[in-house]
Amino acid sequence: QRPQDLLDHPRVSMRILVVQIGDIGDLVESTPALAALREAFPVAFIAVMTNEHAVPVLEGTGLVDEVIPFTRVAYNNSRSMLLRENRERILGLRRRHFDTVIILHHLTLRWGALKFAAIAYLTRAKRRVGLDNGRGWFLTDTITDYGFGAKHQAQYWLDVVGLLGANPMPRPGVVATKPYTLPDAPLRVVIHAGSGGFSTARRWSPERFAHIADRIAKRLNAQIVLVGGEQDDGGQVAASMKMPHVNLLGKTSVPELASVIQQSTLFIGADSGVMHIAAAVGTPVVAIFGPTNENAWGPWSPQGQTAIVRTAPVCAPCAYVNHEVGLRDGCEARTCMSMVSERQVLEAVAALLKGETPPAPPAHHAPERTTRRLQILGLSVDALTFDDLLERISGWMNESGAHQVCTINPEFIMVAQQDYHFRLVLQRADLCVPDGVGLLLAARLLRDKLPERVTGSDGVPLIAERAAREGWKLFLLGAAEGVAEKAASVLRQRYPGLQIAGTYAGSPAAAEEDALVERVNASGAD
Repeated sequence: QRPQDLLDHPRVSMRILVVQIGDIGDLVESTPALAALREAFPVAFIAVMTNEHAVPVLEGTGLVDEVIPFTRVAYNNSRSMLLRENRERILGLRRRHFDTVIILHHLTLRWGALKFAAIAYLTRAKRRVGLDNGRGWFLTDTITDYGFGAKHQAQYWLDVVGLLGANPMPRPGVVATKPYTLPDAPLRVVIHAGSGGFSTARRWSPERFAHIADRIAKRLNAQIVLVGGEQDDGGQVAASMKMPHVNLLGKTSVPELASVIQQSTLFIGADSGVMHIAAAVGTPVVAIFGPTNENAWGPWSPQGQTAIVRTAPVCAPCAYVNHEVGLRDGCEARTCMSMVSERQVLEAVAALLKGETPPAPPAHHAPERTTRRLQILGLSVDALTFDDLLERISGWMNESGAHQVCTINPEFIMVAQQDYHFRLVLQRADLCVPDGVGLLLAARLLRDKLPERVTGSDGVPLIAERAAREGWKLFLLGAAEGVAEKAASVLRQRYPGLQIAGTYAGSPAAAEEDALVERVNASGAD
């Protein structure tokens, strides 16, 4: 029946509009909530406003009665709202007489909150449901938004529809499928080398995808199927592969793609809408993560097998953390993705194919908080002395892993107000020592106290003196050419017996990062 016929049907108990205008992955993550909603209200009229590219996800699923497409413009929602077709669609919502509007979005930005408030009020719905992070003033029913990654996105949306009486217990996603015939194969592995057009920072190296594809094809006699669109890197993978493979790049609709993945033994890809489709259809998933938050957007498959492969530099994740959008495009170096090795991915593949528990990803760096900390303009400053610092370093010598000390001063704090990446590093450092008299003055204004300035320039000689006594090996990195060597010479003269494992001026260039890290690690420095 036509949507208007359904709206006017006497058995319709409620008229519900669900707003989810993200991309394909966002809509797939919303389908558990849509399924719970349909289950709770089988005779309700349920409409979804979503990104026009995501519409095929719902075709024929029976989850909704109408899909209202929303046209996105370069992911700029302010421009999208001004498009004629979007204005007409939003204004047309009033004619559907919705009683309930459900907003499946975090209200992260002020503009976003105003946009969703406008949509909600234009429907004239009496009940407006969603997350509240302090900007949900227009909502009538809310659950607390604890930030990105406090819950998986799918669980957030299940909890939101739970406000209406739907069952919020985890359930798999639902994606439309359309039959697609593939050549017979005892073992089929689908590889998606892309992330859509939203953020290329989430992509792993095409050459590495090609290498693991060749190894899997050769060692396991597996059929490799490459999927993705024109914006993805599948063409580079195909060009780099040496083993035969099935190339479906740009050849499938979303329902056909879901069918291809559903017929496969395993899916390998980075954070993307295609990865979310794979998890929804129940195929075991190896998902490679870097700048994005896997606690929020990891593969959602309550009954399925999944493996998350990532590394744990202190700056990752840098996109969608707490209540901030952060760095959608990551950083220039893309360190978190380049650090993911082929071996890590192949180990995860082997575990899933054997039905075993895959290797757990490394824990994100969580500094131990053993000192009193002050908050100055949103940044933590440790209230400690030079003696405290040296004792802390001494304790770290008996532990594994790396530890970072930042000598935070007023300039750091002001730069961090604008530089999100820098702020993340300061927030995640093991210690932020008060290097600057301005911080002591700020503490007094806050009616608190920092015991003393703990500066980097004064700290280095004290650390060197302790190192000479304890046998610690130091590496001096940075400054102009030759400065580190001169510093090493001065420190050796002052502190006989001091072991300098290496010196290097270094480079800020992203291309030289791996070689620099290898050089420091090979030095044997403590």
